[in-house]
Amino acid sequence: MERYEAEGRLTYTGKGLARYKQYLDEMPGLPVQSIWDSFTKIHHLAHERVDYPTQKPEALLNRVVRASSNEGDLVLDCFCGSGTTAAVSEKLNRRWIACDLGRFAIHTTRKRLLSIENVRPFVVQNLGKYERQAWQAAEFGGPEQAAEVTQQYRRFILELYHARPITGYNWLHGLKAGRMVHVGAVDAPIAPGDVQQIALEFRKATGTGKDAPSVSAVDVLGWDFAFELNEVAKQQAAQANITMRFLRIPREVLEKKAVEQGDIRFFELAALSVEVTQEKRKVSLKLTDFVIPPDDVPADVQSAITHWSQWIDYWAVDWDNKGDTFHNMWQTYRTRKDKSLKLWVGHKYDAAPARGEYTIMVKVIDILGNDTTKTLTVEV
Repeated sequence: MERYEAEGRLTYTGKGLARYKQYLDEMPGLPVQSIWDSFTKIHHLAHERVDYPTQKPEALLNRVVRASSNEGDLVLDCFCGSGTTAAVSEKLNRRWIACDLGRFAIHTTRKRLLSIENVRPFVVQNLGKYERQAWQAAEFGGPEQAAEVTQQYRRFILELYHARPITGYNWLHGLKAGRMVHVGAVDAPIAPGDVQQIALEFRKATGTGKDAPSVSAVDVLGWDFAFELNEVAKQQAAQANITMRFLRIPREVLEKKAVEQGDIRFFELAALSVEVTQEKRKVSLKLTDFVIPPDDVPADVQSAITHWSQWIDYWAVDWDNKGDTFHNMWQTYRTRKDKSLKLWVGHKYDAAPARGEYTIMVKVIDILGNDTTKTLTVEV
């Protein structure tokens, strides 16, 4: 006891009882157990909660990432869900790749990452065509039977769309309720050039045969669509006196269970209106309207919407798009605590170059997880 006292190892309680002083680095501790039961579920008022069904606590992923990697390492999450792994990796100064097949998962993850202070730039890419190509090969055959594969694929999509296949055309593949139908390829977006070819061939299709249209209209089915095609292509079609609708082929087509249950629905593309005002090098954008085809929306959701802006959950701007990937140079979005949404934004271009033409790209994500893109050109 005298030695402990000399070493400063004793402390005394108010009643004069001696207590031995021991330091943490002298404690052997216990090995980490294989069952981690120190994490509780996310509280319903927690800041990290994003109301995603399979969301995991950040504390859990913090332990996994720190135990499995060092700063600067690359972390891959192939089923990112609400984005917990990516968010934790970003906060721990790791690089990361997050993947998911669900549009809502990707959108939830994007908003979650943007809410992190000083988040580093990241890009959202759609690599879905590889999945579709694999599906087409598995269902209808490989590239050595290209012509037959394409024909079977189109017949399959037309059947789901309840259209009758027709032959003798390159760009017109079916007929439904008197309207011609075009089926887009699995690995290429519908582009304005496609619309021109469809319109040209439609003129030759008019007649009295059993495969002739009874109305001057075409339904264009596609997996992906070129930027702003909805508006540009409709102008092209109108000039040719054709009414044209653009409908997205849903991903559920790839799921046998959904096909067997008849859960396949084709939805029209949304339309976005943007007002541009300019004063020298200052440019302002204001969203003035956003229309979602009613068939795309459940009845209970429709009844809750009182203003068009309520359809929008997130929108972003690339002020100088170079024709490559979309760069988030500004964005705004709704959160659990703040449901409001700013509908306008301003930007001032740098003094150099003295004059130039800029392409502005506006991307809107609606409450259903669909994205709509519009391009604008300004001269400054």
